[in-house]
Amino acid sequence: MTALNRALGAFYGLALGDALGMPTQSLNRETIKTRFGRITDLQDAGPLQPIAANMPKGSITDDTEQAILVGQLLVEGKGQIEPAVLAQRLIEWEAEMQAKGSQDLLGPSTKRAIEMILAGHSPEEAGRYGTTNGAAMRITPVGIAANVADPERFIAAVVQACQVTHNTTLGISSAAAVAAVVSAGINGMDLGEALNLGQQIAQQAEAHGHWVAGGRIASRISWARSISVDSDKALLADLLYDVIGTSVASQESVVVSFAL
Repeated sequence: MTALNRALGAFYGLALGDALGMPTQSLNRETIKTRFGRITDLQDAGPLQPIAANMPKGSITDDTEQAILVGQLLVEGKGQIEPAVLAQRLIEWEAEMQAKGSQDLLGPSTKRAIEMILAGHSPEEAGRYGTTNGAAMRITPVGIAANVADPERFIAAVVQACQVTHNTTLGISSAAAVAAVVSAGINGMDLGEALNLGQQIAQQAEAHGHWVAGGRIASRISWARSISVDSDKALLADLLYDVIGTSVASQESVVVSFAL
């Protein structure tokens, strides 16, 4: 398989995972069980979906759309992203979504950062409160464009893509972890090795961004991957949901993805 096919696979995987989760976003577990049972294929959102009411099955959300936006900026910038340009594109993107009547808008960290940019703050300052998973959710194109074989340059590329909205230890290290696994996979590394590398890169990336309180991403990934429930998938699901958590906090949802 060529690097191009693997890169496309990373993007298709992002879009398919996004579409699979679209009907259940912002719903609690009991509601999901009642409405959908066990989801094994693409489903319509239905009229009671709080963010994406009546979206047809197979629809992507802001997760994939913002990743495409980052990819376009990387192409335009020949591998570089100008933080101020990213901020402007995100503002334009949300305006388009609002014009369509969509509720699928910018997340809390990105929203706050954009408001700070509009109020005249620098991109470096705007992202100082961003701890949610928004940077990780749109980082796949950076994992494709930058090579984790050169960790220093790789982390610099991740920081560039995170800075304007998630310029924190948690925001950057969680995005670096995801991007590293993508890059390692494109390089042909097997999953176990790629997950190990993602954990290592998350640890190195903690040196960047404004320090914020919270469980360290690399340490939580290491712990989450050690959970063993003897193939009892129901118990594993309970542990992931109840103990790690699946909210938009990067130290929950990004860590859960590594555990899975």
